[in-house]
Amino acid sequence: MSKQLKIGIMGGTFDPIHYGHLITAEAARDEFKLDYVLFIPAGVPPHKNPAEVTNAEHRYQMTVFATLTNPHFEVSRVDIDRGKVTYTIDTLRDLRNVYGSEVELYFITGADAVAEIMSWKNAEELLKLSSFIAATRPGYQLRPQLQQWFSEHESQLHLLQVPAMAISSTDIRRRVREHKSIRYLVPETVEYYIRKNSLYLD
Repeated sequence: MSKQLKIGIMGGTFDPIHYGHLITAEAARDEFKLDYVLFIPAGVPPHKNPAEVTNAEHRYQMTVFATLTNPHFEVSRVDIDRGKVTYTIDTLRDLRNVYGSEVELYFITGADAVAEIMSWKNAEELLKLSSFIAATRPGYQLRPQLQQWFSEHESQLHLLQVPAMAISSTDIRRRVREHKSIRYLVPETVEYYIRKNSLYLD
C-alpha cells in the first residue's frame, strides 16, 4: 500500500521572505512529517493596499532564491498567474484540483491569521480542503473564542511554536528604508536581490 502524500502549503505576501518563514516551514515539515512544503507568494493580496505591495515578480524571485538550498521546498506561481485578487479558498481549490482528494494538505500560516479564520471567505469549506498549522511565538495565548474553535476542529487545526516568528517583513522593510542591516534576518541571496533591485527604498 503506497504512502499518502502530505504537502505543506506556505502562503504569504513574502515582502520579503525571511528566516521566520523558512524556519516555520521547516519546523512544520519536520513536526508533521510533510513530504515537502509548497511556497505560494500571493499575487494580489486581498487585505492590503496594492500600491504598498512590492511587484509580484520580485516577491516570487526572492522566494525562489530563499528556498533553493532546501530539497523539500518548492515555489508555485498559482496565485500570481491568476492575475486577480486571490483568497485562500481559491488557492486550496486549485491545489485540490491538481493533487486530488488522496493528498493531505496542511496550510501553514501564523496564529494571528488563523485567529481570523472564522471571518475568512468560505471558512467551513477551507477546513474540508485542508488542515491548518498555526505557527505561534512561545507563550502565545489563544483567545477563549479561538480555543473553543480549535477544540471543535482539533483534527484540522494544529498549533506549532516557532521562536523565529518574532521576525517580521514589516521590520525588514523599515530597516532597509533606514539603511540598517538585515543580515541574518533574510538569506544572503534575498539580501543581495533587495540591494540589487533597490527594493523598499522610498
